[in-house]
Amino acid sequence: MLQRVIQGVVGAICMVALGLMIACSQAKDSNKFAANAAQGGLAEVEMGRLASARGADPSVKEFGQRMTADHARAAAELKAIAQRKGIQLPADVDSSQRSELDKLAKLSGAEFDKEYMSAMVKDHENDVKDFETQAKQGGDPDIKAFANKTLPVLKQHLEMARAAAKRDGA
Repeated sequence: MLQRVIQGVVGAICMVALGLMIACSQAKDSNKFAANAAQGGLAEVEMGRLASARGADPSVKEFGQRMTADHARAAAELKAIAQRKGIQLPADVDSSQRSELDKLAKLSGAEFDKEYMSAMVKDHENDVKDFETQAKQGGDPDIKAFANKTLPVLKQHLEMARAAAKRDGA
């Protein structure tokens, strides 16, 4: 009886350990991170262009221009790293990003400002978490360095987005 209990406990511990190993492995998977970062950057550039054109508040338009410039610059750097390493990066946004872009494209003025800034806060909160994980635990030294270099810019974007969202009631 005791042997069965011990076997059950050991089995459960092994399953938990396996789950943690898989989760940590995915967090450290630099190729997957690079693909996600590239795709997110494409979305940020497209959304930034929309903000420049459809925003009402000058600070939202300015934020959109900053997103377009900063994320295009980061995308070019990541693309160069990926090419050296033979990593294939996505050439377009994913379906959920496309849906968000389509939703924003139908809005304008103050309504656009509110939705855009709300999306930017959410996106940059996720980006900061992902880049922090990669910067600390990434498996590829070049991609890890890219994440570490880009992280302060993303943190700045997050603070800017939070301030603008607060102003715009997002």
